[in-house]
Amino acid sequence: MSAKKRNIVEKIWDAHVVVEKEGHPCVFAVDLMLLHEVTSAQAFATMKEKGIKIKEPARLMATIDHSIPTRSDRTVFYDKAAETQVDTLRRNCKENGIKFFDYESGNQGIVHVIGPELGATQPGMTIVCGDSHTATHGAFGALAFGVGTSEVGHVMATGCLLQSKPKSMKVEFKGKLGKGVYAKDAILKLISEIGVGGANGHVIEYTGEAVRAMSMEERMTVCNMSIECGARAGLVAPDSTTYEFLKGRELAPESSDFEEAVAYWNSFCSDEGAAYDKEIVIDLDALEPMVTWGTNPGQAIGISQKVPDFNALQGSEKEDTKSALAYTVLDPGAPIEGTAVDWAFVGSCTNGRIEDLRVAAAVIAGKKVHPQVTLYVVPGSESVRKQAMEEGLDKVFEEAGAQFRMPGCSMCLSMNDDRVPQGKRCVSSSNRNFIGRQGPGSITHLASPATVVASAIEGRLTSPRTYLN
Repeated sequence: MSAKKRNIVEKIWDAHVVVEKEGHPCVFAVDLMLLHEVTSAQAFATMKEKGIKIKEPARLMATIDHSIPTRSDRTVFYDKAAETQVDTLRRNCKENGIKFFDYESGNQGIVHVIGPELGATQPGMTIVCGDSHTATHGAFGALAFGVGTSEVGHVMATGCLLQSKPKSMKVEFKGKLGKGVYAKDAILKLISEIGVGGANGHVIEYTGEAVRAMSMEERMTVCNMSIECGARAGLVAPDSTTYEFLKGRELAPESSDFEEAVAYWNSFCSDEGAAYDKEIVIDLDALEPMVTWGTNPGQAIGISQKVPDFNALQGSEKEDTKSALAYTVLDPGAPIEGTAVDWAFVGSCTNGRIEDLRVAAAVIAGKKVHPQVTLYVVPGSESVRKQAMEEGLDKVFEEAGAQFRMPGCSMCLSMNDDRVPQGKRCVSSSNRNFIGRQGPGSITHLASPATVVASAIEGRLTSPRTYLN
């Protein structure tokens, strides 16, 4: 009898199940856990209180990103609680022998940017972090997902979690991305099609010609937002693009072992004809730049389209749309393009990598930020910032009137100094447009870095196509 054909999710799952008993969650092994200052303190405190030693400190890696300032004087905190979070993580990592990337280490940055950057993120791995956007690492063919603080403690103590096997979902992106259209637009299109609960309980495998044509950084953008349609995680099977990205990175296998590693990584690809619990196809050929109009990432439309008219809807959809438009102060049935903006943000674990900054710089080069707009450009890591400066991108942004800041999560979430003022409207390359996400009473429109910068130039939501040669 031939072996059962398995998809990549099943293969990684099977390779990490330690104990499995019918009717119970599996004991599931974790290869790497990433830590930041916000969700780790309680887990460390519990370990210390119970006298439990961390099982394998070498499988943990930490940095600071969420609460830190991105001002030039970023060691000065205006928020005492944020400073305490940072100091606590520093102390906990030192006491427990955990690799910690602090300011000026050359590798400090957003946790989901530095893992891949260092080569710590590899195919076939299981990766967790106390952060919902851990799915980013799935771009490498890893099963990566966010966990709660108590689960962070479980991994520290045992190297394992209790997990039930997730369902699998195949998303095929057909066609090619056109001018001014990027990976961010592709994932927003998917979420707008299936909704914020469309992948609940599933791990998504992204496939198709468009995915294979994407760089690793574009794949990370797609996987990053898997959680926004309810998925447990999202991933892409590894290929030559993956291996070229990993080769020579600090924590990747050394050159003498690299080919052997590739042979192992190649085993984590879905078998031809493998089954999935759900499948969907999204054609990207006609896709235009996307932008959100409401208060969740599923409320997104093409830049040339009109805001939904709740009067034409029924039931809960009508009420949800009416409520969202009341918050975002948009007229039902009005064009989304041309909506005035006050703030613009390029950065985050979704779009704070060097390719994102290059795209943004290409749009804004030789132009000026609109007088009514404040534009923040925030690199995802010290390494990205260094590379951008070597390429002169910082000068492009500064000459245009943008603020090129220090690395961190920044304006993605109102957990630091970088906040959109109440009642102000921001176009943002981040991943969530929830009520108050970027500051109490703030209004957020999600878009690609190119759309963000084009809008910052015009002072209104604008397609980047006219700015791209």
